[in-house]
Amino acid sequence: MRISELSAASGVPIPTIKYYLREGLLPAGEQTSATRARYGEEHVRRLRLIRALLEVGRLSIASIGKVMAAVDDENLDLHHVLGTAQYALAPAVEPQASGEEWARARAEADTMITDLGWRVDPDAPARDELAQAIITLGRLGMPAGGEALRPYADAALRLVTEHEIGAIPLDGPREAAVEAMVLGTVVHGRVLDIMRRLAHESVSAGVFGTRPHMGQK
Repeated sequence: MRISELSAASGVPIPTIKYYLREGLLPAGEQTSATRARYGEEHVRRLRLIRALLEVGRLSIASIGKVMAAVDDENLDLHHVLGTAQYALAPAVEPQASGEEWARARAEADTMITDLGWRVDPDAPARDELAQAIITLGRLGMPAGGEALRPYADAALRLVTEHEIGAIPLDGPREAAVEAMVLGTVVHGRVLDIMRRLAHESVSAGVFGTRPHMGQK
């Protein structure tokens, strides 16, 4: 297909496609003349992944470039490719605590992960996220140890094991697997947060409520 047809098939404007080509995010098409190239379904898949990382994952072009490099590296297994995307999605965590407080929280996070028996890289960004959450809970006077957080870990493991990992296609191109992981991580994360808030309201109404629902008079 020509670039105009690629644009129509992907929904990505031609100037944007050309920008992705210049940045190396999208592989060049097959040259058919000095000014024309032919593109295939693999380019449509790549554009879908780029848009998912950009619009859903909110990644920068530089971060997307790193994910694309991992996708194209045949020496990396799928675990490492997915990990590259997962780490890119993680927010940067700046320790908002003293050295000692941060060290204690990070040690608590590491101990919790070890006790769970989870195989997590020592440099995984989520370790710092967990440490920051432990600090915040502690400062608010709320339980922040491994036992207090264990129900959340158990629920997360069940959701990932029973629902999310199985939704990642393993028999197709890597782009499809990474796209599914990105959408699952970001969108399902939002769904989980929404459902928790809905559950909070429902249970609170049963335990504490004596008035009609908030939307009723």
